[in-house]
Amino acid sequence: MTSAMPATPTPAGRPLVPAERVAAAPISWGVCEVPGWGHQLAADRVLGEMRDLGITATEFGPDGFLPAGPVERSALLGWYGLRPVGGFVPLVLHDPGHDPLPDLARALDSFGDARTVVLAAATGLDGYDGRPVLDGENWAALLRNLGRAAEHAAGRGHLATLHPHVGTVVERREEVDRVLSGSDVALCLDTGHLLIGGTDPLELARSAAGRIAHVHLKDVDAALAEAVQTGRTGYTAAVRDGIYRPLGRGDIDVPGIVRALEGAGYGGWYVLEQDTVLSAEPGQGGGPRDDVRAALAFLRGEAA
Repeated sequence: MTSAMPATPTPAGRPLVPAERVAAAPISWGVCEVPGWGHQLAADRVLGEMRDLGITATEFGPDGFLPAGPVERSALLGWYGLRPVGGFVPLVLHDPGHDPLPDLARALDSFGDARTVVLAAATGLDGYDGRPVLDGENWAALLRNLGRAAEHAAGRGHLATLHPHVGTVVERREEVDRVLSGSDVALCLDTGHLLIGGTDPLELARSAAGRIAHVHLKDVDAALAEAVQTGRTGYTAAVRDGIYRPLGRGDIDVPGIVRALEGAGYGGWYVLEQDTVLSAEPGQGGGPRDDVRAALAFLRGEAA
C-alpha cells in the first residue's frame, strides 16, 4: 500500500533544481495519446504558456501535437524559445510475434537532435486502465526487444530509457526489478507512476541511481494512489480526480529524491509532469498553467 512520505525540507529561496535543467511536458496541459482522454489543447496555446512561464525546454507530446517533420518541429519549438528534450514512445515489447523496431524507427524520424527516448512497455490496448499478465516467454521477448530498441536508438544518436508506467506491463516493483536485473537499459524515473505502481521512488533513486538517465517529477495524492492500487478506482478516473498534485502539495518527498540523484552525480533533465484531464477549454490565464506555475515556484524555492 502507498503511504505518505515525510518530505525533506527545502530552504526557502534556494532552488532545488537548476533552471536550465527543468523541462515541461504537454501532458501537464492534458495533451495525451490516449483516445478519449479529454479535451485537447492546441499546440500554440500550450507552447505559448510554457514560454510565458519561463520554461525553455519540453518533451514532444503525442503524435499529431507537433509537426511530424523534425525541421518543422524544431522551428515551431524554437519560435516559442523551447529546446526539444525528447519524447514518449510506447511500444509493444512483450509479444514474441511482434517486431517493435519499425514503430520505433517511425517515431525517431521526428526526433531530430532531441536525445532522450522515453520508452514504455505498452500493453497493446488503448489507455492505462487494464493490462495483461506476462508469462516467461513474454518476459523473454520484452527484455530482448528492450535491448534491441535501445541499440537501435543509440545507432541513431539517441538514448533510450524505460519508463515504468501505470497500465503498462512494467508497472510494479517486481517488474521494475526484473528490468534492472535482466537488461542494461537506462530508466526514466517517474516519481508519480512509480509510487502509484508500488515502488518508493526515493528508495529507487538511492538504490539504482546509476541506471537513471531521465526524470519525470510528479507529486501524488497518496490516498488516491492507494485507491488505484487496490482497484477501488481506475487510473484515468484518479487522474481526473486530481491524483497528481503540484510539487510540494502531495505526498512524495521530491526534495529528497532530487538530492539523492544529484548526490549520485545525475546530470540530466527534470521534466515537470502533472498529468491532467480537461473537460473543456480553460479560460485564458488559468487552467493547467496555474499548477505548472506552482510546481516551478516549488523548484525555485519560492513556495511556502
